[in-house]
Amino acid sequence: QVQLVESGGGLVQAGGSLRLSCTASGSIFFFNMGWYRQAPGKQRELVARISGGNAYYADSVKGRFTISTENGKNTLYLQMNRLKPEDTAVYYCNTFPAQSQYWGQGTQVTVSS
Repeated sequence: QVQLVESGGGLVQAGGSLRLSCTASGSIFFFNMGWYRQAPGKQRELVARISGGNAYYADSVKGRFTISTENGKNTLYLQMNRLKPEDTAVYYCNTFPAQSQYWGQGTQVTVSS
């Protein structure tokens, strides 16, 4: 019954910024959550996660991306700065570890050179 819906993607130039949002359509407690991405021809990978107020990032995005939650809201964010073409992917939110029933449509991020 719970669905996670991602939004905020778009087309940006390298060096630009986007903020992705993830909201729950049902009851879920945002505790251990993550952002994942899947680039064309590649497997889904974990980009960032947040647990107990602590954030963890893949080396490829460290220093550029920030994962956060909104207090009192079932909303997860990913602030993406200094985007690179290599960041182009469909971005998904999910629990960490991911649970298959929570995969949604994702939101497309395209970074042009």
